[in-house]
Amino acid sequence: MTEIASELKEFLRSRRARIRPEDTGLPLPGESRRRVPGLRREELAQLAGISADYYTRLEQGRLRNVSEAVLNAVARVLCLDETERTYLYHLARPSRRRQRASPAERVRPSMKWLLGSLTHAPAYVLGRRTDIIAWNSLASALLMVDLDKLPPQQRNMARLIFLDEAARDLWHPWEKKARDTVGGLRMHAGVYADDPKLINLVGELSLKSPEFDEMWAEHQIWASPHGKVTFHHPLVGELDLSFQALSVPDANDQSLVVYTAEPGSRADIGLRLLATWCETGASESSPGTPVQGRGDSQS
Repeated sequence: MTEIASELKEFLRSRRARIRPEDTGLPLPGESRRRVPGLRREELAQLAGISADYYTRLEQGRLRNVSEAVLNAVARVLCLDETERTYLYHLARPSRRRQRASPAERVRPSMKWLLGSLTHAPAYVLGRRTDIIAWNSLASALLMVDLDKLPPQQRNMARLIFLDEAARDLWHPWEKKARDTVGGLRMHAGVYADDPKLINLVGELSLKSPEFDEMWAEHQIWASPHGKVTFHHPLVGELDLSFQALSVPDANDQSLVVYTAEPGSRADIGLRLLATWCETGASESSPGTPVQGRGDSQS
């Protein structure tokens, strides 16, 4: 079974398991025990208006170019949200998705200039596999990681969240950030399930982090263009920040993530103090570097 077919099977099984049969209106005469949680395949097929054999082949990844009507019916029965629907479409219609990632991710010079101009807003560009491929010094200082000194393969948000012990104290609550990061990685898997570097990353994190292994098995999907997050920063204290994740127009796999604070708030003052520290107080061993946009090309 291919990586894509396996991913599709596990995703649909996990979503069937969370649907309570008694909430669907199906007759359940005399059933006291069920061997599997949630909906059976034939029950889902009945509710979606398709044959049980057709749905079985869909779940097993043995169909190509499944119609949008069928996928919409399955998504309706499984109560999928918009992000989960997008993920399902990527997996179930592989001929319509990008089959292979380009060999390298590059950041336009003007994007680096933009990052450097954001002197009071931590910002970075995320690429495939949650790689951090460009950043400003305030982002490095906020994350308490010297991104300039890290090897390119270690500049990865999933690796930082699960393998850097300092991240557990920095992000609050850490569990939410961890689950969101896993969900974001899952979205990449829906587009590039056969990417060997993604497969290696998931394998490494599964071996080194029991939490990642458990969360990955839950098949949660996450993609949010904005939200709020709290940092417990060792230099400037608690920071309640908003974030925006903006798609980069000419690079579909990239997003510009920018953190901001309400003007005049304690978090706003904290960011300004952190920016001042970046400009005047950072030493050789400090997490920040002179304010500028930085980044490397990565494959």
